[in-house]
Amino acid sequence: MSKKNQSEQELHLRIQELEAELLIKNQELLRYQQELKKTNSSLEELIVDISQELKLAGLVQKILSPTEIPNIPGIEFSTKFVPGTQSGGDYFDIFEHDDRLKFGIILASSSGYTMSALFLSVLMKLSAQIEARKGLEPDKVIRLMANEIVPHIQKQDTASLFYAVIDRRNYELKYSSVGSILGVLQATGQENPSWLQPCTGPLRKNYDENPLTDTISLNSRDRVILCTEGVWNSISDGESFGKDRVMKSILRAPRSGVHEVRNEILYQVEKFTQTSEPKRDQTVIVTEVRDRVIKLAKKS
Repeated sequence: MSKKNQSEQELHLRIQELEAELLIKNQELLRYQQELKKTNSSLEELIVDISQELKLAGLVQKILSPTEIPNIPGIEFSTKFVPGTQSGGDYFDIFEHDDRLKFGIILASSSGYTMSALFLSVLMKLSAQIEARKGLEPDKVIRLMANEIVPHIQKQDTASLFYAVIDRRNYELKYSSVGSILGVLQATGQENPSWLQPCTGPLRKNYDENPLTDTISLNSRDRVILCTEGVWNSISDGESFGKDRVMKSILRAPRSGVHEVRNEILYQVEKFTQTSEPKRDQTVIVTEVRDRVIKLAKKS
């Protein structure tokens, strides 16, 4: 056999080998495509399931937010909860204690629905045990919640809490704040409001800090304004609304009523972001002492 024929035969055999290899590769590629299609289908179903769960969690969150605020003599409230379109986790409640001359305010803001669900489950558990209504100092209540919540926190999830108790005997407000709840005291007769500073960072994985209780004395017409992070950290073109704008909104609002303060803050945030549908839950609570006089019931 001539060298030319031998070379042609070797080339022909090599071509057949390459064709066989290509056929195997094509078959493998087909299997990969089929597996990828299955995986994509499973992923799409998972995304749909998660989206439905998030919508359900948001709905539950909205339902659990109180729609009726107790009528507490001498105190006026204005509250507003605006659900976020992408993330949620705000919860608030205003409730009377067993001691009817005391009432509590709790405001929580979680990084997402999962963390919020965890917080709500713990809150319901503690409420069932009536732990928060036995006269515990606010920092003890937050520590109690932290002990239940922290072991179950996943990854980068966080929760901010503000818990306060007001005693109408002396209008003393005791509060403990951890995380990013924005608190402001607008005292009557004072030109500039003051911040109610948090004592620690937010509840998070491996949280091991010691919350503290601060005490302030409230006079007639004094106000306490609370805002969650969804309010003061609303973003527009990469810029945060910020705490200074919240303070300016409070000063801009007329002193005639608590609703005007709440509305002004949310109006300015909406104007800043140019949307009425925030990405993150927004909650504003305004509490004002209207009358420090305690009216006792007459004996029959």
